[in-house]
Amino acid sequence: MTTADFDHIFGGARVMAILRGLPVAETVRLAERAWDLGIDVVEVPVATAEAVPALRAAVQAGTERGRIVGAGTVLDVEQVAASADAGAAFTVAPGLDLAVADAAAARGLPHLPGVATPTEAQQALRHGLTWLKAFPAISLGPAWFKAVAGPLPQLRFVATGGLDAGNAGAFLQAGVRVVAVGSALSDPEQLDRLAELTTLGVPAR
Repeated sequence: MTTADFDHIFGGARVMAILRGLPVAETVRLAERAWDLGIDVVEVPVATAEAVPALRAAVQAGTERGRIVGAGTVLDVEQVAASADAGAAFTVAPGLDLAVADAAAARGLPHLPGVATPTEAQQALRHGLTWLKAFPAISLGPAWFKAVAGPLPQLRFVATGGLDAGNAGAFLQAGVRVVAVGSALSDPEQLDRLAELTTLGVPAR
């Protein structure tokens, strides 16, 4: 179920924009800019309750544009509930917490847990989670994804952490399905440069 859900959510998308810690209006503005550039999937982290209004506003803007918005940095079941109530289409976490994954599933939300080792990836796979967030991707490096794909070819990875328009292409070439970029978006040129990556084809698996 998780594979089918995220296959649908991402489709042919190669880039996801993470809009972290921004005022409501700026979150919506950047989300709309991303959508205009062909970056269809947006994540709004909700590590604190103060971030939920930005998520809700982005969800509303996305509904008007036929785009979906996920909730990131979902650390506990309470944040799962807040994300679901705000209309998030999926949840993302920095680490692998199966209770959070189960809570998201109970609310009908596909969950993207974070992993950084083959052990965590294998544990997630046993739980039926085949789309995973690799974090921090910049520390793992592109070669990590090629290595893990050998014994675990059924996994699909979203690379997050330290990525920008300058290095994201190397991760996509290593087999990553989606690159997620957050902090680098403080540079106004990043979205435009990242949009160029949306034309790359999805590798066959």
